[in-house]
Amino acid sequence: MPSTQTLVAPTAGEAIPLASVPDPVFSTGALGEGFGVRPSSGDVVAPVGGAVTMVANTGHAVGITTDDGLEVLLHLGVDTVELKGRPFALTAATGQRVRAGEAIGTMDLEQIREAGKDTTAIVAVTNSAAKGVSLELTAGPVEAGAHVASLTSAEPAKPAAQAAGGAGASASAKTDDGLTGFDATARDIIAGIGGADNVKSVIHCITRVRFYLKDESLADDDAVSGTDGVIDVAKAGGQYQVVIGAEVGDVYDAIVAQLPGLGGGEVDSEAEAAPRPTTAVGWIKFGFSSLIGVITGSMIPVIGVLAASGILKGILALLVQFKVVADSSDTYQIISAMADSMFYFLPIIIGFTAARRLGSDPIVVAIIGGVLAYPSLARMANPDYVVKTETGFEKPYHIVAQLGNTIFNTDFFGIPVSLPQTNAYAYSIFPIIVAAWLAARIEPYLKKWIPAVVRSIFAPLLEIFIVSTLVLVVFGPIVMAISGAIASGVTWVLNLSYPVAGLIIGGFYQCLVIFGLHWAVIPIISQQIADPGYSPLNAIVSATMIAQGGGALAIWLKVRSAKIKRMAGPATISAFCGVTEPAMYGLNLKYGRVFITASIGGAVGGLLTGLLKVNMWGFTGAFVGFPSFVNPKGIDGSFTGFWIASLAALAVSFACTYFFGFKESDFETGRTVEKVRLGNREPVAK
Repeated sequence: MPSTQTLVAPTAGEAIPLASVPDPVFSTGALGEGFGVRPSSGDVVAPVGGAVTMVANTGHAVGITTDDGLEVLLHLGVDTVELKGRPFALTAATGQRVRAGEAIGTMDLEQIREAGKDTTAIVAVTNSAAKGVSLELTAGPVEAGAHVASLTSAEPAKPAAQAAGGAGASASAKTDDGLTGFDATARDIIAGIGGADNVKSVIHCITRVRFYLKDESLADDDAVSGTDGVIDVAKAGGQYQVVIGAEVGDVYDAIVAQLPGLGGGEVDSEAEAAPRPTTAVGWIKFGFSSLIGVITGSMIPVIGVLAASGILKGILALLVQFKVVADSSDTYQIISAMADSMFYFLPIIIGFTAARRLGSDPIVVAIIGGVLAYPSLARMANPDYVVKTETGFEKPYHIVAQLGNTIFNTDFFGIPVSLPQTNAYAYSIFPIIVAAWLAARIEPYLKKWIPAVVRSIFAPLLEIFIVSTLVLVVFGPIVMAISGAIASGVTWVLNLSYPVAGLIIGGFYQCLVIFGLHWAVIPIISQQIADPGYSPLNAIVSATMIAQGGGALAIWLKVRSAKIKRMAGPATISAFCGVTEPAMYGLNLKYGRVFITASIGGAVGGLLTGLLKVNMWGFTGAFVGFPSFVNPKGIDGSFTGFWIASLAALAVSFACTYFFGFKESDFETGRTVEKVRLGNREPVAK
């Protein structure tokens, strides 16, 4: 016999049909039958009686399952997930039973409107199609808790225990449509995140497909993470991140094929909100983690290109070493330009990515990066540079003033300016990140005070002038002094006892990766490559990558589970290519003592790197980065030392893992690796 269920208005206001709701995800009926209420009050009540099965951590959505098994989703406002919970104060909790019309919280309508969002409260029965439910709505003015709609089910009601769990369960159901391989993985991921209509845009990095969703509460984390080919799910910076590993490019391509027009689109994401600290120590932690977040967000889009450029530099050195190409030839110059352009114009590229992260104009900040890398400025800072004049040769370099070890070698309107030698601005990311931060704070004022008719011209003009001046005169010298001191300190430790430093760094570096702190090391490596031209620190880091791959390789050879083998094989290759995330987060951290045994291999590799005095002339490490260990002046002990240290790290990691790192039973009860978040930045444990 058909059954009937009453729905009440979740707020006072005007009840409207679902088709009139200003959100296509709901208005098209993709999430089931329902209705909307344009609220006149911020008081919120339960639209139906039952058990609360979901409360969004942002407070904008509640899921309730009735005793008849109907799954009802209450969504407060449109795109309000972006407000990070600020307008909402819900009292309902998961597991709680509520009555229809019972007060469950409030929402600040004025705050929602000020943020430019629609306040419509939406009620959707997410399993209405499976239940054969039809809805009859009484539209018009309504009071909170008043009867507003009736649901009629054409089939006998099922107990709630038999109903699919969660507000997004129907969206994540998998279908048998003949798709296989990456296409099937893409289909199941899209279904799990709430369907194609819930996707704003999608991008990817080295290991993850990154979605910008309209409503994260519609995504079924368990369904997505349980999909074949998916390692885990993470959320940060307004992104819904699906961790894939080495095959991320293939999965991304399959997803884009099923989401035409959404791949690689420009996004306007908000940084993940983090609670403000209340103590001095808390503020220090918050500031440091926020800095790490900015470095991470700025470097992730370019780290692959940096690696490729480093490999190309190494290959060019090999070509010269074996006399395939002469260093005086045009061919050498062309290949050298290909390899060096990324490093020479690094401020421009990082300026663009940092601006996107911090919310300033990427084009304008990229131009400011061009100022920092401008050839004439580099020449002005070079004491050895001479130019021919009518009276002979002269050095444009001159000392305007000196403060301690800081030399002011030019002036700007009479203000002494310190330009770093060896074109150091071109190799440092910190000055341009500061520029992006300054631009993000100056731009709103310029847009506010400059008339719209001339804003497109004068806003960037003033922004370029003001920010460039502040960086060159004030912040740039300060940042370069600090980064130079840090790099000098690391170099001093390495020189004091290179083997001991290698042992310690090799053993613990991948622990930094777990907490995302490894991004703070990249500027130090960049500074070392700028001066003295090579990085002993990066050589140690390279050994730790191979060690993590050795742990994954031991698992691949020893384990009998076909599923684990399918994960371990690509993870091993990925680590040997310098990307350790699939090995660490998919296997080594997840099962037994593998991470520890792999880290022991890293310590041995680091120790040998120090004993053999291995240096590295590029960014790319692990086995794929062997050209980075070729000295441009000719092959020396660094190249052979790299192979000795790398093979030792691999052997120790493999042996320790194979014999002591895990048991077969570990894979039957693999534990979940908790996400680690420090403030406003990337999640790093997957």
